Amino acid sequence: MLTARSLFQEIIDDDESFRLFCSIAASGESQGGWENARIAALVAPGMRDLAPKITRHGADEDKHGRIFNALMRKRGLTPVPVPPDTDYTMLLERRGIGLAHDKLRRDEPLTEEDVVVYLAHSRVTEERAAAQMRLLVTYFGDDPELGKALRMICADEDNHLAYCHEELLRLARAGHGRLIQRTLRASALAEIGVYRDVSLAVMRHMGRLLGWSRPKGAVLAVGIHGVHAYERAAGWHRMVDLRMPERRDALGGPAVPAPAF
Repeated sequence: MLTARSLFQEIIDDDESFRLFCSIAASGESQGGWENARIAALVAPGMRDLAPKITRHGADEDKHGRIFNALMRKRGLTPVPVPPDTDYTMLLERRGIGLAHDKLRRDEPLTEEDVVVYLAHSRVTEERAAAQMRLLVTYFGDDPELGKALRMICADEDNHLAYCHEELLRLARAGHGRLIQRTLRASALAEIGVYRDVSLAVMRHMGRLLGWSRPKGAVLAVGIHGVHAYERAAGWHRMVDLRMPERRDALGGPAVPAPAF
């Protein structure tokens, strides 16, 4: 029977598909680390109190990239180039979501509006990341090869999501509510389209590596389109709601090291 668990198990059990999976994940995390480091360096002068938290966020993302690379090394594997159609971050930028890399490469201070846009975009993408990691922990949290890494990354993603909720609520009280609401909605609607496209692309690449039949590929594509239809109709609301998290100041300290990786 084709289930999400059996699908992930098939990908993880094969060296080539595992290598592609980890390469895509490591690249995205490392890119997020660079983005957050640049935002921390350029953060608007009136928001310098956020810089340590943005720095912590970026350090966590860098750590996740190292963890995925370490998982490959444990199998004697090396990273492979990430297919452009699976580059989630790049495709979001092309849709105008988040802060453009050209802006981040310039040594010009960001505006307060830029920082609000960054946090709203992060709130949407961290919702996706946290949900995916919780799913993987549910399936493989006790796996001797993957469990520790997945649990560590999952805890970090939950912290990132909590940080986004808390800071956006604070900024809404400071008068940025309309911008936050508008940016959250635009980011969520764009993200669910990009997530569908990336999911279809990843499944195509995995299918070629694993020799999936056309009927199996068709079933997976129908499932991905079904998720997108639900998210387009109603599911996107979970990505724009703001609520005060149970854990406050989730990024208020240094990044938790990962010496085992």
